[in-house]
Amino acid sequence: MVAAPGENLRINGDRLWDSLMDMAKIGPGIAGGNNRQTLTDADAEGRKLFQTWCDDAGLTMGVDKMGTMFMTRAGTDPDALPVYIGSHLDTQPTGGKYDGVLGVLSGLEVVRTLNDLGIKTKHPVVVANWTNEEGARFAPAMLASGVFAGVHDLDYAYARKDPEGKSFGDELQRIGWVGEEEVGARKMHAYFEYHIEQGPILEAENKQIGVVTHCQGLWWLEFTLTGKEAHTGSTPMTMRVNAGLAMSRILEMVQEVAMNEQPGAVGGVGQMFFSPNSRNVLPGKVVFTVDIRTPSQEKLDRMRAKIEKKAAEICDDLGVGCSVEAVGHFDPVTFDPVLVGRVREAAEKLGYSHMDIISGAGHDACWAAKVAPATMVMCPCVGGLSHNEAEDISKEWASAGADVLLYAVLETAEIVE
Repeated sequence: MVAAPGENLRINGDRLWDSLMDMAKIGPGIAGGNNRQTLTDADAEGRKLFQTWCDDAGLTMGVDKMGTMFMTRAGTDPDALPVYIGSHLDTQPTGGKYDGVLGVLSGLEVVRTLNDLGIKTKHPVVVANWTNEEGARFAPAMLASGVFAGVHDLDYAYARKDPEGKSFGDELQRIGWVGEEEVGARKMHAYFEYHIEQGPILEAENKQIGVVTHCQGLWWLEFTLTGKEAHTGSTPMTMRVNAGLAMSRILEMVQEVAMNEQPGAVGGVGQMFFSPNSRNVLPGKVVFTVDIRTPSQEKLDRMRAKIEKKAAEICDDLGVGCSVEAVGHFDPVTFDPVLVGRVREAAEKLGYSHMDIISGAGHDACWAAKVAPATMVMCPCVGGLSHNEAEDISKEWASAGADVLLYAVLETAEIVE
């Protein structure tokens, strides 16, 4: 356990909140949130502000070839591996102020607090801003941490294209954040990530801290359905090859598959494109992504197999072509029990209400867990709302989770008296 002088440490909640509000001024949305998608000019501006704050805190910066920023506070033992605190500054197109950003800036706040109190640690502490966690512009999500963990290779990542056909590699070069470090060359002693829950459980249970024990596995399955463009008014119903109809039946089927795997499974569609997308033309092509998640590997495998089989049958019945590409995936993750225990102990020691929770969303911690002991801390968000400009948390929630993060990081990085 942390020595007595460290047991009641607290971060500066006002300073953390001010940092969140200042970052939110960059890439503002249209309804109070943010649109700071990865590798945009707004992303570059946010990175620069973060770098300035880290410089002021005495951190040294490293950047890898995926553009991930690693900001290091030195430890007293030159041979000790660093303790990492990471998350992301990129947002959804209609994102909130806290998703990802809370974790990065809380990591910075941990370092600022250590500086304020003159606390030295045996292990270095590194605050990481991972590139393209969201996957909103370039699929798959958690792309940079995936390359770091060896799940993807660099060429694959650089070749990812956004809806306008711009490549990840070109856009990273354009905004000037291609680093020199080989991706994954760094070694970690431990990895912590602090995040809003992005769900309603903590608020509903009136708990301040989510102790994250597992993360759901995920498949993103991109379907391309090929029908026949035809006039909606003059084409008889019996002579249509309707890709839109096939899509609607697949959506209903996905709902049914997920409901049949309850409890602990979800499935749905959040993105679709019709072509030519005209009011009076049946679509010749429909592209959409099915998102399925569960903490059970068995359920995840079964859901994918059922959805692909039944989708093919639906399309065959309608004469519609069907192809499927997996554009995102990770298996269910069990976080390190020692680190999970430290988060739980921190919440108890600091007097915060807490509960164990499974993350419903994917995070960079899922890939970090492949290369180092890892875990997460969560705070509530109002109404469970996230990936929405109305996403909201309280200053008190933000501070409580950052306090727990501080304590757990110190326990792991080891205070030097």
